[in-house]
Amino acid sequence: MPDLLYLTQRLPYPPMKGEKIRPLQILKYLTQWYDVHVGCLIDDPSDAQHIPTIAAMCRDIHVATLNRKVAKMTCLTGLLTGESLSVTFFRDRGLTKWVRNVMTNVRPKVVFINSGNMAPYVLDLPKRETRICDLADVDSEKWHAYAETASGPMRQVYRREWHKVAALEKRIAYECDVSSFVSDAEASLFKRLIPERASHIRGVSSGVDHRYFDPALEHAPVFDTALPTYVFTGTMDYPPNVDAVVWFATAILPLIRRTVPAAQFYIVGNGPSPDVQRLAQIDGVFVTGRVPDVRPYVAHATAGVAPLRIARGIQNKVLEAMSMGKPVVVTSGALEGIEAEPKTEVLLADTEAAFAAACCRLATTQDGAAIGAAARARIVRDYDWSARLRKFDDLLRPVAVAHTESGGK
Repeated sequence: MPDLLYLTQRLPYPPMKGEKIRPLQILKYLTQWYDVHVGCLIDDPSDAQHIPTIAAMCRDIHVATLNRKVAKMTCLTGLLTGESLSVTFFRDRGLTKWVRNVMTNVRPKVVFINSGNMAPYVLDLPKRETRICDLADVDSEKWHAYAETASGPMRQVYRREWHKVAALEKRIAYECDVSSFVSDAEASLFKRLIPERASHIRGVSSGVDHRYFDPALEHAPVFDTALPTYVFTGTMDYPPNVDAVVWFATAILPLIRRTVPAAQFYIVGNGPSPDVQRLAQIDGVFVTGRVPDVRPYVAHATAGVAPLRIARGIQNKVLEAMSMGKPVVVTSGALEGIEAEPKTEVLLADTEAAFAAACCRLATTQDGAAIGAAARARIVRDYDWSARLRKFDDLLRPVAVAHTESGGK
């Protein structure tokens, strides 16, 4: 099989958050046609035990260790070099050397890059191969949103990052054969920003492993199931997630409790920030930190909640809860890019009062069962990973076939 260089920010295992779930599924998809050389980083020492899992899928792997505290300091060199701080955060000398060795000696037929932050590892090298960059989200718009809501010195830091990331995204659009995104909405936004490269931009929606997130599987309860329980899952030092759970716990949950006094809220995910940890001081709010499996929490919840006010791309937390046959209450931002019918497959609410009313409805009526069943049917029908990733076939299959027909030369 032909060789392919695959770069991603973090070891794509265990698949417990979006930046690992999508890269893992793409890696599995690529291995059907290519000998894959994986380059990535690890910033959580507990992930090191999973290196053999990924190594078993590929021809070669290089995993760089990223010390987050050190990286936060060294990324400030971007202020001197004029680069994005996000890019310098993920830069590693050993990984740089390994990538150059693969490009020079292996000469892969394809380079597949996950996230714009990893693109600089190859953009300055001679291009002889097909290059695909899965940007997933228009990341510059996230920094733009941060800049609009921040104050003091951080406002200027975010504004600078917005412009630097936007410049890198534009370069990627011009120098890669395809820039892909997790939804048609994100792809359309990028096309509006760089209309001259519209034909090289596409949406390739994320899916969900509906056999893993299956309501038929049994999970032991992890909380008192007699109490109405709302669950939010995600990486809990990610600012949009932090904003979402703080808003729910401090503004929405009190409204719910006027009707459902025993309601409780579980915040499930690794790395809870200080703001999230403080929410555990509120009666009925629980912050779990990292858990080995989110499914028991979702399986026994009254509903999943995604009260995101800052959101980009597709929310895996919504797809996973839908896959498990659970009703999910979402904001418009959390629903972006997901083909789900409000009122019948999810409940949509953008104000505190509307969000609380939807949650109360699910705790006091039998409506949740029908909504959850419809959500599960939607996922099985439309969100299988293999079907979603076929949108890359027109690029990747011909290269693999041509290599085989030429005798592997």
